[in-house]
Amino acid sequence: MLTYSRTEVARASPISLSTAALIVLICAAWILPGLIGHDPWKPDEAYTFGVVNEILKGGSWIVPGLAGEPFLVDPPLFYLTAAASAVLFSPPLPLHDAARLVTGFYMALTFVFCALSGRELSGERRGMIAMLLLLGCFGLVIRSHQLIADAASLAGFAIAYYGLALALRRPLAGGFWIGTGAGLVFMTQGLLETAIIALTAAVLPLFSPWRNRTYGSAIAMALIAAAPWLAIWPSLLYAQSPALFDQWLWKENVTRLLAGGSAAGLMYYLRILPWYAWPVWPIALWALWRAHETGFDRPAVLLPLCGFLVTLTLLSLAPDARELYALPLLIPLTLLANSGVGSLRRGAANAWYWFSVMAFTFFVIVAWFYWTGLELGMPARLHGHLHRIQPGYDPGFKLLPFVLGAVYSLAWFGVLVGLRRSPDRPVFAWATGITTIWGLLAILFIGWIDTGKSYRSMVVSLQQALPKKYDCLSSRNLGEAQRAMLHYFGEIITQREEVAERRRNCEFLLVQGSPRYEVPPRGAWRKIWEGGRPGDKDERYRLYQRARAP
Repeated sequence: MLTYSRTEVARASPISLSTAALIVLICAAWILPGLIGHDPWKPDEAYTFGVVNEILKGGSWIVPGLAGEPFLVDPPLFYLTAAASAVLFSPPLPLHDAARLVTGFYMALTFVFCALSGRELSGERRGMIAMLLLLGCFGLVIRSHQLIADAASLAGFAIAYYGLALALRRPLAGGFWIGTGAGLVFMTQGLLETAIIALTAAVLPLFSPWRNRTYGSAIAMALIAAAPWLAIWPSLLYAQSPALFDQWLWKENVTRLLAGGSAAGLMYYLRILPWYAWPVWPIALWALWRAHETGFDRPAVLLPLCGFLVTLTLLSLAPDARELYALPLLIPLTLLANSGVGSLRRGAANAWYWFSVMAFTFFVIVAWFYWTGLELGMPARLHGHLHRIQPGYDPGFKLLPFVLGAVYSLAWFGVLVGLRRSPDRPVFAWATGITTIWGLLAILFIGWIDTGKSYRSMVVSLQQALPKKYDCLSSRNLGEAQRAMLHYFGEIITQREEVAERRRNCEFLLVQGSPRYEVPPRGAWRKIWEGGRPGDKDERYRLYQRARAP
Protein backbone atom coordinates (compact mmCIF):
# COMPACT_ATOMS: atom_id res chain seq x y z
CA MET A 1 0.00 0.00 0.00
CA LEU A 2 1.22 3.48 -0.87
CA THR A 3 1.44 6.28 1.67
CA TYR A 4 1.84 10.00 1.29
CA SER A 5 5.56 10.69 1.23
CA ARG A 6 7.32 13.11 3.52
CA THR A 7 7.84 15.32 0.47
CA GLU A 8 4.11 15.49 -0.17
CA VAL A 9 3.38 16.36 3.44
CA ALA A 10 6.09 19.00 3.52
CA ARG A 11 4.84 20.48 0.26
CA ALA A 12 1.44 21.01 1.87
CA SER A 13 2.97 23.31 4.51
CA PRO A 14 2.72 26.08 5.55
CA ILE A 15 -1.01 26.60 5.47
CA SER A 16 -2.21 29.29 3.07
CA LEU A 17 -4.18 32.34 4.13
CA SER A 18 -7.23 31.23 2.13
CA THR A 19 -7.16 27.78 3.75
CA ALA A 20 -6.84 29.32 7.21
CA ALA A 21 -9.81 31.58 6.44
CA LEU A 22 -11.83 28.54 5.34
CA ILE A 23 -11.05 26.71 8.60
CA VAL A 24 -12.08 29.73 10.67
CA LEU A 25 -15.29 30.02 8.65
CA ILE A 26 -16.06 26.31 9.16
CA CYS A 27 -15.52 26.66 12.93
CA ALA A 28 -17.77 29.73 13.11
CA ALA A 29 -20.46 28.01 11.03
CA TRP A 30 -20.24 25.04 13.42
CA ILE A 31 -20.34 27.07 16.64
CA LEU A 32 -23.20 29.48 15.91
CA PRO A 33 -26.21 27.25 15.04
CA GLY A 34 -28.08 26.04 18.10
CA LEU A 35 -26.94 28.77 20.46
CA ILE A 36 -30.19 30.71 20.11
CA GLY A 37 -33.78 29.95 19.23
CA HIS A 38 -34.81 27.49 21.94
CA ASP A 39 -35.66 27.33 25.63
CA PRO A 40 -33.35 25.69 28.18
CA TRP A 41 -33.58 21.92 27.76
CA LYS A 42 -33.67 19.20 30.37
CA PRO A 43 -31.67 18.21 32.23
CA ASP A 44 -28.33 20.00 32.23
CA GLU A 45 -29.26 23.21 30.44
CA ALA A 46 -32.37 23.73 32.55
CA TYR A 47 -30.70 23.57 35.94
CA THR A 48 -27.65 25.48 34.70
CA PHE A 49 -29.81 28.34 33.52
CA GLY A 50 -31.73 28.08 36.78
CA VAL A 51 -28.53 29.02 38.62
CA VAL A 52 -27.85 31.82 36.12
CA ASN A 53 -31.41 33.07 36.55
CA GLU A 54 -30.93 33.14 40.32
CA ILE A 55 -27.88 35.40 39.87
CA LEU A 56 -29.80 37.67 37.49
CA LYS A 57 -32.55 38.02 40.08
CA GLY A 58 -30.10 39.32 42.66
CA GLY A 59 -28.76 36.08 44.11
CA SER A 60 -25.32 35.67 45.62
CA TRP A 61 -22.29 35.68 43.34
CA ILE A 62 -20.40 33.58 45.89
CA VAL A 63 -23.00 30.93 46.74
CA PRO A 64 -24.74 29.65 43.59
CA GLY A 65 -28.44 29.12 44.10
CA LEU A 66 -31.25 27.26 42.38
CA ALA A 67 -34.90 28.19 42.94
CA GLY A 68 -34.24 29.66 46.36
CA GLU A 69 -31.77 27.02 47.61
CA PRO A 70 -27.95 26.87 47.64
CA PHE A 71 -26.59 24.86 44.71
CA LEU A 72 -22.94 23.93 45.17
CA VAL A 73 -22.42 21.19 42.59
CA ASP A 74 -19.94 23.39 40.69
CA PRO A 75 -17.99 26.57 41.48
CA PRO A 76 -19.67 29.69 40.07
CA LEU A 77 -17.38 30.93 37.26
CA PHE A 78 -19.42 29.57 34.37
CA TYR A 79 -22.67 30.81 35.91
CA LEU A 80 -21.20 34.26 36.41
CA THR A 81 -19.92 34.55 32.84
CA ALA A 82 -23.25 33.26 31.51
CA ALA A 83 -25.07 35.86 33.61
CA ALA A 84 -22.76 38.56 32.23
CA SER A 85 -23.53 37.36 28.69
CA ALA A 86 -27.26 37.45 29.47
CA VAL A 87 -27.02 41.06 30.67
CA LEU A 88 -24.91 42.06 27.68
CA PHE A 89 -27.05 40.52 24.92
CA SER A 90 -30.56 40.69 26.39
CA PRO A 91 -32.45 42.38 24.91
CA PRO A 92 -32.73 41.83 21.97
CA LEU A 93 -32.25 38.14 22.78
CA PRO A 94 -34.24 36.32 25.47
CA LEU A 95 -32.29 35.82 28.66
CA HIS A 96 -31.64 32.12 28.10
CA ASP A 97 -30.42 32.64 24.52
CA ALA A 98 -28.23 35.55 25.57
CA ALA A 99 -26.72 33.46 28.37
CA ARG A 100 -26.10 30.53 26.02
CA LEU A 101 -23.86 32.68 23.81
CA VAL A 102 -21.13 32.27 26.42
CA THR A 103 -20.91 28.60 25.40
CA GLY A 104 -19.90 29.76 21.92
CA PHE A 105 -17.15 31.87 23.48
CA TYR A 106 -15.77 28.93 25.44
CA MET A 107 -15.91 26.66 22.39
CA ALA A 108 -14.01 29.23 20.33
CA LEU A 109 -11.44 29.32 23.13
CA THR A 110 -11.24 25.52 23.03
CA PHE A 111 -10.59 25.50 19.28
CA VAL A 112 -7.93 28.21 19.51
CA PHE A 113 -5.92 26.42 22.21
CA CYS A 114 -6.38 23.04 20.56
CA ALA A 115 -4.87 24.61 17.43
CA LEU A 116 -2.01 26.10 19.45
CA SER A 117 -1.34 22.69 21.05
CA GLY A 118 -1.41 20.97 17.66
CA ARG A 119 1.01 23.50 16.23
CA GLU A 120 3.37 23.20 19.17
CA LEU A 121 3.40 19.39 19.03
CA SER A 122 3.15 18.62 15.32
CA GLY A 123 4.15 21.70 13.35
CA GLU A 124 2.62 24.91 12.05
CA ARG A 125 0.15 23.48 9.53
CA ARG A 126 -1.11 20.81 11.89
CA GLY A 127 -2.36 23.42 14.34
CA MET A 128 -5.44 24.47 12.41
CA ILE A 129 -6.03 20.90 11.20
CA ALA A 130 -6.39 19.94 14.88
CA MET A 131 -9.34 22.32 15.09
CA LEU A 132 -11.11 20.46 12.29
CA LEU A 133 -10.39 17.07 13.84
CA LEU A 134 -11.88 18.14 17.18
CA LEU A 135 -14.84 19.80 15.48
CA GLY A 136 -15.65 16.56 13.66
CA CYS A 137 -16.10 14.42 16.78
CA PHE A 138 -19.66 13.16 17.13
CA GLY A 139 -19.66 13.48 20.92
CA LEU A 140 -18.84 17.16 20.83
CA VAL A 141 -21.67 18.39 18.60
CA ILE A 142 -24.69 18.50 20.90
CA ARG A 143 -22.98 19.16 24.21
CA SER A 144 -20.85 22.03 22.93
CA HIS A 145 -23.96 24.01 22.00
CA GLN A 146 -25.64 23.71 25.38
CA LEU A 147 -25.53 26.03 28.36
CA ILE A 148 -23.40 23.76 30.56
CA ALA A 149 -20.30 24.32 32.66
CA ASP A 150 -18.54 21.45 30.87
CA ALA A 151 -18.07 23.73 27.84
CA ALA A 152 -15.92 26.06 29.95
CA SER A 153 -13.97 23.22 31.55
CA LEU A 154 -13.21 21.81 28.09
CA ALA A 155 -11.58 25.14 27.25
CA GLY A 156 -9.57 24.80 30.46
CA PHE A 157 -8.31 21.38 29.41
CA ALA A 158 -7.31 22.71 25.98
CA ILE A 159 -5.40 25.57 27.63
CA ALA A 160 -3.63 23.16 30.00
CA TYR A 161 -2.55 20.87 27.15
CA TYR A 162 -1.11 23.86 25.34
CA GLY A 163 0.81 24.79 28.46
CA LEU A 164 2.19 21.26 28.86
CA ALA A 165 3.34 21.26 25.23
CA LEU A 166 4.79 24.78 25.39
CA ALA A 167 6.66 24.04 28.62
CA LEU A 168 9.29 22.11 26.67
CA ARG A 169 10.29 25.22 24.73
CA ARG A 170 9.20 28.12 26.96
CA PRO A 171 8.82 26.83 30.53
CA LEU A 172 7.54 30.03 32.16
CA ALA A 173 4.92 30.71 29.49
CA GLY A 174 3.97 27.04 29.47
CA GLY A 175 3.62 27.01 33.24
CA PHE A 176 1.37 30.06 33.11
CA TRP A 177 -0.99 28.33 30.70
CA ILE A 178 -0.94 25.07 32.69
CA GLY A 179 -1.97 26.95 35.83
CA THR A 180 -4.55 29.03 34.00
CA GLY A 181 -6.12 25.96 32.39
CA ALA A 182 -6.19 24.09 35.71
CA GLY A 183 -7.70 27.13 37.42
CA LEU A 184 -10.43 27.44 34.80
CA VAL A 185 -11.28 23.75 35.18
CA PHE A 186 -11.36 24.11 38.97
CA MET A 187 -13.61 27.15 38.91
CA THR A 188 -16.11 25.49 36.57
CA GLN A 189 -16.01 21.83 37.67
CA GLY A 190 -14.13 21.16 40.90
CA LEU A 191 -11.33 19.07 42.32
CA LEU A 192 -11.76 15.79 40.42
CA GLU A 193 -11.42 17.34 36.99
CA THR A 194 -8.53 19.55 38.18
CA ALA A 195 -6.80 16.42 39.48
CA ILE A 196 -6.71 15.11 35.90
CA ILE A 197 -4.49 18.02 34.85
CA ALA A 198 -2.38 17.82 38.01
CA LEU A 199 -1.78 14.09 37.64
CA THR A 200 -0.97 14.42 33.93
CA ALA A 201 1.60 17.11 34.73
CA ALA A 202 3.05 14.91 37.50
CA VAL A 203 3.36 11.82 35.29
CA LEU A 204 5.06 13.52 32.33
CA PRO A 205 8.52 13.75 34.02
CA LEU A 206 8.65 9.95 33.81
CA PHE A 207 9.45 10.49 30.14
CA SER A 208 12.65 12.08 28.86
CA PRO A 209 11.30 15.22 27.09
CA TRP A 210 9.92 16.54 30.40
CA ARG A 211 12.61 15.11 32.70
CA ASN A 212 14.65 18.27 33.24
CA ARG A 213 14.95 21.29 35.48
CA THR A 214 13.25 23.64 33.07
CA TYR A 215 10.05 21.61 33.40
CA GLY A 216 10.35 22.03 37.16
CA SER A 217 10.31 25.79 36.68
CA ALA A 218 7.21 25.40 34.50
CA ILE A 219 5.44 23.52 37.30
CA ALA A 220 6.44 26.19 39.81
CA MET A 221 5.02 28.84 37.50
CA ALA A 222 1.86 26.75 37.07
CA LEU A 223 1.32 26.68 40.83
CA ILE A 224 1.70 30.46 41.00
CA ALA A 225 -0.72 30.98 38.10
CA ALA A 226 -3.28 28.55 39.56
CA ALA A 227 -3.16 29.91 43.11
CA PRO A 228 -5.66 32.78 42.67
CA TRP A 229 -8.14 30.46 40.91
CA LEU A 230 -7.83 27.87 43.66
CA ALA A 231 -7.90 30.22 46.66
CA ILE A 232 -10.09 33.28 46.13
CA TRP A 233 -13.57 31.77 45.70
CA PRO A 234 -13.17 29.01 48.34
CA SER A 235 -11.97 31.67 50.80
CA LEU A 236 -14.98 33.87 50.06
CA LEU A 237 -17.31 30.90 50.42
CA TYR A 238 -15.81 29.93 53.74
CA ALA A 239 -16.01 33.51 55.00
CA GLN A 240 -19.69 33.67 54.10
CA SER A 241 -20.69 30.23 55.37
CA PRO A 242 -18.33 27.60 56.82
CA ALA A 243 -21.17 25.06 56.68
CA LEU A 244 -21.70 25.58 52.96
CA PHE A 245 -17.94 25.43 52.39
CA ASP A 246 -17.80 22.06 54.13
CA GLN A 247 -20.75 20.85 52.06
CA TRP A 248 -19.04 21.88 48.82
CA LEU A 249 -15.60 20.54 49.80
CA TRP A 250 -16.62 17.19 51.22
CA LYS A 251 -19.89 16.24 49.55
CA GLU A 252 -19.24 17.58 46.05
CA ASN A 253 -15.48 17.07 45.82
CA VAL A 254 -13.66 14.89 48.35
CA THR A 255 -16.38 12.24 48.29
CA ARG A 256 -16.11 12.05 44.50
CA LEU A 257 -12.33 11.77 44.73
CA LEU A 258 -12.35 9.06 47.39
CA ALA A 259 -15.36 7.09 46.17
CA GLY A 260 -14.04 3.89 44.66
CA GLY A 261 -15.03 3.25 41.09
CA SER A 262 -15.56 -0.09 39.40
CA ALA A 263 -14.88 -1.82 36.13
CA ALA A 264 -18.32 -0.64 35.02
CA GLY A 265 -17.05 2.93 34.72
CA LEU A 266 -14.12 1.92 32.54
CA MET A 267 -16.30 -0.28 30.37
CA TYR A 268 -18.85 2.52 30.01
CA TYR A 269 -16.32 4.92 28.50
CA LEU A 270 -14.70 2.25 26.36
CA ARG A 271 -18.15 1.34 25.09
CA ILE A 272 -19.14 4.87 24.04
CA LEU A 273 -15.79 6.03 22.65
CA PRO A 274 -16.17 4.26 19.27
CA TRP A 275 -19.00 6.64 18.33
CA TYR A 276 -18.27 9.47 20.74
CA ALA A 277 -14.70 10.05 19.52
CA TRP A 278 -15.29 9.15 15.87
CA PRO A 279 -13.36 9.73 13.64
CA VAL A 280 -10.30 10.70 15.72
CA TRP A 281 -9.85 7.43 17.63
CA PRO A 282 -8.93 5.22 14.63
CA ILE A 283 -6.51 7.90 13.42
CA ALA A 284 -5.05 8.08 16.94
CA LEU A 285 -4.50 4.30 16.82
CA TRP A 286 -2.79 4.73 13.46
CA ALA A 287 -0.53 7.37 15.00
CA LEU A 288 0.42 4.90 17.75
CA TRP A 289 1.10 2.23 15.16
CA ARG A 290 3.34 4.62 13.27
CA ALA A 291 5.10 5.54 16.52
CA HIS A 292 6.72 2.11 16.76
CA GLU A 293 8.71 3.13 13.67
CA THR A 294 9.33 6.82 14.45
CA GLY A 295 9.63 6.41 18.23
CA PHE A 296 7.27 6.82 21.20
CA ASP A 297 9.46 9.43 22.86
CA ARG A 298 8.11 12.27 20.72
CA PRO A 299 6.02 14.86 22.63
CA ALA A 300 3.33 14.67 19.92
CA VAL A 301 2.72 11.06 21.00
CA LEU A 302 3.67 11.06 24.68
CA LEU A 303 1.64 14.06 25.87
CA PRO A 304 -1.76 13.12 24.39
CA LEU A 305 -1.28 9.42 25.19
CA CYS A 306 -0.40 10.18 28.80
CA GLY A 307 -3.27 12.68 29.09
CA PHE A 308 -5.78 10.23 27.62
CA LEU A 309 -4.78 7.38 29.94
CA VAL A 310 -4.83 9.59 33.06
CA THR A 311 -8.20 11.09 32.09
CA LEU A 312 -9.74 7.69 31.34
CA THR A 313 -8.44 6.27 34.62
CA LEU A 314 -9.75 9.05 36.84
CA LEU A 315 -13.10 9.24 35.05
CA SER A 316 -13.49 5.49 35.45
CA LEU A 317 -12.77 5.72 39.18
CA ALA A 318 -15.46 8.39 39.69
CA PRO A 319 -18.70 7.18 41.31
CA ASP A 320 -20.86 8.07 38.30
CA ALA A 321 -20.32 7.78 34.55
CA ARG A 322 -22.03 9.86 31.85
CA GLU A 323 -21.20 10.58 28.23
CA LEU A 324 -21.03 14.27 29.18
CA TYR A 325 -18.05 13.55 31.40
CA ALA A 326 -16.14 12.04 28.45
CA LEU A 327 -15.60 15.44 26.80
CA PRO A 328 -12.04 15.85 28.20
CA LEU A 329 -11.05 12.61 26.43
CA LEU A 330 -11.54 14.28 23.06
CA ILE A 331 -8.67 16.76 23.45
CA PRO A 332 -5.82 14.22 23.84
CA LEU A 333 -7.33 11.91 21.23
CA THR A 334 -7.50 14.82 18.80
CA LEU A 335 -3.88 15.81 19.45
CA LEU A 336 -2.73 12.22 19.01
CA ALA A 337 -4.71 11.84 15.79
CA ASN A 338 -3.32 15.16 14.60
CA SER A 339 0.18 13.69 14.56
CA GLY A 340 -0.91 10.79 12.35
CA VAL A 341 -3.52 12.14 9.95
CA GLY A 342 -0.95 13.44 7.48
CA SER A 343 0.59 9.98 7.10
CA LEU A 344 -2.62 8.03 6.44
CA ARG A 345 -2.35 5.49 3.68
CA ARG A 346 -3.64 6.83 0.41
CA GLY A 347 -6.39 4.21 0.22
CA ALA A 348 -7.63 4.96 3.73
CA ALA A 349 -7.60 8.71 3.12
CA ASN A 350 -9.55 8.33 -0.14
CA ALA A 351 -12.07 6.00 1.50
CA TRP A 352 -12.62 8.51 4.30
CA TYR A 353 -13.04 11.33 1.81
CA TRP A 354 -15.54 9.55 -0.43
CA PHE A 355 -17.47 8.21 2.53
CA SER A 356 -17.80 11.80 3.80
CA VAL A 357 -18.94 13.04 0.39
CA MET A 358 -21.60 10.36 -0.09
CA ALA A 359 -22.84 10.15 3.51
CA PHE A 360 -23.22 13.86 4.14
CA THR A 361 -24.73 14.53 0.71
CA PHE A 362 -27.29 11.83 1.48
CA PHE A 363 -28.12 13.40 4.84
CA VAL A 364 -28.44 16.86 3.30
CA ILE A 365 -31.11 15.43 0.96
CA VAL A 366 -32.80 13.62 3.87
CA ALA A 367 -32.85 16.82 5.95
CA TRP A 368 -34.65 18.75 3.23
CA PHE A 369 -37.05 15.87 2.63
CA TYR A 370 -38.04 15.90 6.29
CA TRP A 371 -38.28 19.69 6.26
CA THR A 372 -40.81 19.60 3.42
CA GLY A 373 -42.80 17.03 5.35
CA LEU A 374 -42.67 19.04 8.55
CA GLU A 375 -43.32 22.56 7.25
CA LEU A 376 -45.00 22.11 3.85
CA GLY A 377 -47.01 18.95 4.54
CA MET A 378 -45.50 16.91 1.70
CA PRO A 379 -45.71 13.97 1.95
CA ALA A 380 -48.78 14.03 4.17
CA ARG A 381 -47.95 10.76 5.87
CA LEU A 382 -44.57 12.05 7.03
CA HIS A 383 -46.19 15.33 8.10
CA GLY A 384 -48.68 13.46 10.28
CA HIS A 385 -45.98 11.28 11.80
CA LEU A 386 -43.77 14.23 12.76
CA HIS A 387 -46.67 16.09 14.33
CA ARG A 388 -47.76 13.05 16.32
CA ILE A 389 -44.28 13.07 17.84
CA GLN A 390 -44.47 16.80 18.69
CA PRO A 391 -48.21 17.60 18.81
CA GLY A 392 -47.73 21.17 20.00
CA TYR A 393 -45.63 22.35 17.06
CA ASP A 394 -47.08 25.01 14.73
CA PRO A 395 -45.88 24.25 11.16
CA GLY A 396 -45.46 26.64 8.27
CA PHE A 397 -42.90 28.07 5.86
CA LYS A 398 -40.43 30.41 7.55
CA LEU A 399 -38.20 32.47 5.27
CA LEU A 400 -35.11 32.98 7.45
CA PRO A 401 -34.54 29.30 8.35
CA PHE A 402 -35.11 28.35 4.72
CA VAL A 403 -32.52 30.87 3.47
CA LEU A 404 -29.94 29.91 6.11
CA GLY A 405 -30.47 26.21 5.44
CA ALA A 406 -30.01 26.81 1.71
CA VAL A 407 -26.77 28.70 2.39
CA TYR A 408 -25.37 25.79 4.42
CA SER A 409 -26.38 23.28 1.75
CA LEU A 410 -24.84 25.28 -1.10
CA ALA A 411 -21.69 25.87 0.95
CA TRP A 412 -21.29 22.10 1.36
CA PHE A 413 -21.24 21.55 -2.37
CA GLY A 414 -19.08 24.63 -2.90
CA VAL A 415 -16.40 23.37 -0.52
CA LEU A 416 -16.40 19.96 -2.21
CA VAL A 417 -15.84 21.54 -5.60
CA GLY A 418 -13.01 23.71 -4.28
CA LEU A 419 -11.13 21.02 -2.33
CA ARG A 420 -7.82 20.05 -3.89
CA ARG A 421 -6.22 16.66 -3.52
CA SER A 422 -4.00 16.61 -0.42
CA PRO A 423 -3.45 14.53 2.72
CA ASP A 424 -5.81 16.88 4.58
CA ARG A 425 -8.66 16.73 2.06
CA PRO A 426 -10.68 14.08 3.98
CA VAL A 427 -10.38 16.15 7.18
CA PHE A 428 -11.87 19.19 5.42
CA ALA A 429 -14.64 17.10 3.85
CA TRP A 430 -15.60 15.48 7.15
CA ALA A 431 -15.53 18.71 9.16
CA THR A 432 -17.55 20.56 6.53
CA GLY A 433 -20.08 17.73 6.36
CA ILE A 434 -20.54 17.66 10.14
CA THR A 435 -20.96 21.44 10.13
CA THR A 436 -23.53 21.30 7.32
CA ILE A 437 -25.68 18.60 8.92
CA TRP A 438 -25.53 20.23 12.34
CA GLY A 439 -26.43 23.58 10.79
CA LEU A 440 -29.44 22.09 8.99
CA LEU A 441 -30.68 20.35 12.13
CA ALA A 442 -30.23 23.42 14.31
CA ILE A 443 -31.76 25.81 11.77
CA LEU A 444 -34.59 23.84 10.18
CA PHE A 445 -35.75 21.68 13.10
CA ILE A 446 -34.89 23.62 16.26
CA GLY A 447 -38.47 24.83 16.78
CA TRP A 448 -39.91 21.34 16.34
CA ILE A 449 -37.44 19.86 18.83
CA ASP A 450 -37.97 22.69 21.29
CA THR A 451 -41.71 22.05 21.40
CA GLY A 452 -41.14 18.73 23.13
CA LYS A 453 -38.18 19.72 25.28
CA SER A 454 -39.35 23.08 26.62
CA TYR A 455 -41.23 23.38 29.91
CA ARG A 456 -42.78 26.70 28.92
CA SER A 457 -46.25 25.44 27.95
CA MET A 458 -46.43 23.16 30.99
CA VAL A 459 -45.57 25.98 33.39
CA VAL A 460 -48.09 28.34 31.74
CA SER A 461 -50.80 25.71 32.13
CA LEU A 462 -49.88 25.19 35.79
CA GLN A 463 -49.98 28.94 36.43
CA GLN A 464 -53.52 29.09 35.11
CA ALA A 465 -54.59 26.42 37.60
CA LEU A 466 -53.11 28.28 40.57
CA PRO A 467 -54.86 31.26 42.13
CA LYS A 468 -53.14 34.62 41.87
CA LYS A 469 -52.53 34.62 45.60
CA TYR A 470 -51.78 31.60 47.78
CA ASP A 471 -49.67 30.95 50.84
CA CYS A 472 -47.12 28.49 49.40
CA LEU A 473 -46.66 25.51 47.09
CA SER A 474 -45.04 22.30 48.30
CA SER A 475 -43.42 19.84 45.90
CA ARG A 476 -42.58 16.15 45.85
CA ASN A 477 -40.02 14.36 43.64
CA LEU A 478 -39.44 17.54 41.65
CA GLY A 479 -36.12 17.50 39.78
CA GLU A 480 -33.60 20.31 39.58
CA ALA A 481 -34.44 21.05 35.94
CA GLN A 482 -38.15 21.34 36.73
CA ARG A 483 -37.57 23.58 39.74
CA ALA A 484 -35.39 25.84 37.64
CA MET A 485 -37.95 26.18 34.84
CA LEU A 486 -40.83 26.78 37.26
CA HIS A 487 -38.84 29.65 38.68
CA TYR A 488 -37.88 31.04 35.26
CA PHE A 489 -41.15 30.74 33.36
CA GLY A 490 -43.61 31.10 36.23
CA GLU A 491 -41.80 32.80 39.15
CA ILE A 492 -42.80 29.69 41.14
CA ILE A 493 -40.59 28.51 43.99
CA THR A 494 -41.70 25.33 45.70
CA GLN A 495 -41.13 24.20 49.26
CA ARG A 496 -39.58 20.78 48.79
CA GLU A 497 -40.72 17.99 51.09
CA GLU A 498 -37.37 16.21 50.61
CA VAL A 499 -35.50 19.03 52.39
CA ALA A 500 -36.34 19.14 56.09
CA GLU A 501 -35.73 22.86 56.53
CA ARG A 502 -37.96 23.64 53.52
CA ARG A 503 -41.04 21.68 54.57
CA ARG A 504 -44.17 23.71 55.15
CA ASN A 505 -47.85 23.01 55.58
CA CYS A 506 -48.82 24.50 52.19
CA GLU A 507 -52.22 24.80 50.58
CA PHE A 508 -50.99 23.27 47.29
CA LEU A 509 -48.77 20.29 46.45
CA LEU A 510 -47.07 19.66 43.08
CA VAL A 511 -46.01 16.05 42.46
CA GLN A 512 -43.75 14.84 39.64
CA GLY A 513 -44.45 11.29 38.56
CA SER A 514 -45.19 8.94 35.69
CA PRO A 515 -48.05 9.32 33.19
CA ARG A 516 -49.16 5.73 33.80
CA TYR A 517 -49.11 5.60 37.56
CA GLU A 518 -50.50 8.12 40.00
CA VAL A 519 -49.68 7.98 43.68
CA PRO A 520 -52.03 10.47 45.37
CA PRO A 521 -50.69 12.11 48.52
CA ARG A 522 -52.05 10.86 51.80
CA GLY A 523 -54.53 13.05 53.57
CA ALA A 524 -57.27 15.41 52.49
CA TRP A 525 -56.01 16.39 49.02
CA ARG A 526 -57.89 16.76 45.74
CA LYS A 527 -56.30 16.94 42.30
CA ILE A 528 -57.06 20.19 40.48
CA TRP A 529 -54.60 19.99 37.54
CA GLU A 530 -52.53 17.52 35.57
CA GLY A 531 -50.12 18.24 32.73
CA GLY A 532 -46.74 17.80 31.09
CA ARG A 533 -44.67 18.72 28.08
CA PRO A 534 -46.30 18.07 24.68
CA GLY A 535 -45.68 14.50 23.60
CA ASP A 536 -43.73 13.62 26.76
CA LYS A 537 -44.36 9.98 27.76
CA ASP A 538 -42.03 9.91 30.76
CA GLU A 539 -43.03 12.80 33.03
CA ARG A 540 -46.36 13.88 34.44
CA TYR A 541 -47.11 16.66 36.90
CA ARG A 542 -50.12 16.73 39.17
CA LEU A 543 -51.29 19.62 41.33
CA TYR A 544 -53.25 18.91 44.49
CA GLN A 545 -55.09 21.31 46.76
CA ARG A 546 -55.59 20.66 50.42
CA ALA A 547 -59.27 20.08 51.13
CA ARG A 548 -60.77 22.59 53.51
CA ALA A 549 -62.50 21.39 56.62
CA PRO A 550 -66.33 21.67 56.38
